[in-house]
Amino acid sequence: MTWDAWFTLAVLVGMILILARDVVAPSVAVVGSVVVLLVAGVIGPGEAFQGFSNPAPITVAALYVLARAVEKTGAIQPLVGWVLGEGSSIRGALARLLVPSGAASAFLNNTPIVAMLVPQLTNWADRHQKSVSYFLIPLSFVSMLGGLITLIGTSTNLVISGLLQSHGMEPLGMFELSPVGLPVAVVGTGLMIVAAPLVLPRRRAPRKALEREAREFVVGMAVDGKAVAECRLRNLQGVFLAELERDGEIVAPVAPETILHGGDRLTFVGRADTVVDLHGMRGLSSLEQEHVAEFDTHRHSFFEAVVGPASPLTGKTLKEVGFRGRYQAAVVAIHRAGQRVDAKLGSVRLRAADTLLLLSDAGFVDRWRDRNVFLLVSRLGGTPPAVSRKAWVVGLILAAVVVSAGVGLLPILNAALVAAFALVAFGILTPGEARGAVDLDVILVIAGAFGVAAALEASGLAELGAGLVVSALGGFGSVAVLVGIVLVTITLVAVITNNAAAVLVFPIAISTADQFGVAARPFAIAVAVAASASFLTPIAYQTNMMVYGPGGYRFGDYARLGGMLTLVVIAATVLLVPVFWPLQ
Repeated sequence: MTWDAWFTLAVLVGMILILARDVVAPSVAVVGSVVVLLVAGVIGPGEAFQGFSNPAPITVAALYVLARAVEKTGAIQPLVGWVLGEGSSIRGALARLLVPSGAASAFLNNTPIVAMLVPQLTNWADRHQKSVSYFLIPLSFVSMLGGLITLIGTSTNLVISGLLQSHGMEPLGMFELSPVGLPVAVVGTGLMIVAAPLVLPRRRAPRKALEREAREFVVGMAVDGKAVAECRLRNLQGVFLAELERDGEIVAPVAPETILHGGDRLTFVGRADTVVDLHGMRGLSSLEQEHVAEFDTHRHSFFEAVVGPASPLTGKTLKEVGFRGRYQAAVVAIHRAGQRVDAKLGSVRLRAADTLLLLSDAGFVDRWRDRNVFLLVSRLGGTPPAVSRKAWVVGLILAAVVVSAGVGLLPILNAALVAAFALVAFGILTPGEARGAVDLDVILVIAGAFGVAAALEASGLAELGAGLVVSALGGFGSVAVLVGIVLVTITLVAVITNNAAAVLVFPIAISTADQFGVAARPFAIAVAVAASASFLTPIAYQTNMMVYGPGGYRFGDYARLGGMLTLVVIAATVLLVPVFWPLQ
């Protein structure tokens, strides 16, 4: 190997390790790797930043705006009501949930679909005395399966389409993936309906754990004219001051400089076995002890918030980021891998997919919905959003995008951009809402990944990788080589983002096809399908992380059902891709 190849390999290994361990945001890892390769001279500026001129990231950004409009107007809210419905059968409920959710994910970004359904599904499961863990992983998985049906179903399909264009080939058609994506979605959905109740364990959601394990302690304060910090109420062991009630008015969170008055009612949240800290303090008279679930009123609410991989909270403690002051909320519990973190909350270093149970005012969701801080924000016990009178306009715009791109009237980029501007022009979204709807981290990962792919080709690594695949599997025929590419893609998807995995494997797949003397397009299709098989770990895909905390899951729960779905994807790719996209 040349020096360029060794250097590029070292950078890629470092990038994969950083992505797998969530050391920094994915965009920082990918774009940072591109910058290193540019400075080292492996690629030039045109190659490094070609992704920013490719249709893929811009198209994905425009589709994020469309999905936000659907979420805001409640355009699919009537579907949600029918989906959840009534009934006692878990499999019946799974069928009602998964079939329409998968269909919707074929035409909408799956992130807002999952975000809309998680809180309502959790409330429904509570009312019907069912474990929500039977439903949330299947919801995440079916949203990925639905994305395989159309070009716009997932950003990965658009990335592969953009890569095909950059290599001088025709981009993917709107329904080109359907011959393999639709059978995979149908079989996978049926499998989940049958197998999910058998293989998924019954887990307790964080809100249930909070109701069972946590207590609120409302105490009367008899000390007058002192600040909170002076009364030694800021660093109590195991409990913390969540809010203050004075003359019927609520103050939450409570600042250290707040002056306490006689008759103030202070709410402390903590474990039941740590109240000795309160009882041992002079000037505090204990009032009644209430259950957390009974504390939610019109003046303050409890929320679930899932920490995202690109969040500024990742790797920091609540104390370090000044959580109460910055986010106007008080964290009452942290859940991780299905367990409530049993520690002093302010000293816990947060990780991606941690679920925070917090207390704040009713505006918390609107303030943080479109930020990269949280993957999911939902009010506990909240009512479903009402359907806007403009929902039908959003439905028409979505249909116009699908039809115009499907019949070839407009390229998908043009159709998506026209739709995004129309949503703002009709007043359905404000410019700020449209801007906030775009997940900039995902866009940067997609754009930067094109530079990584260029480095793989320029350094000769793609050709070397293709040679290894051909030498190992070439003796078994072209289908075996195709299987090798699929397995490499699925392995990478388990530890890094699906878009990054697709871009890393794509040049190797194209070089493999060239070396073996077969058509390149079937290999590109196989990479697109395999890159959406993010079923094995919670970190493999964003929606997996969104349901990780609310479902009370543990890391290994995903592979229980995801392993079977992965086998379905491999089998379908091997059987169907050579039929609809001949290798010769």
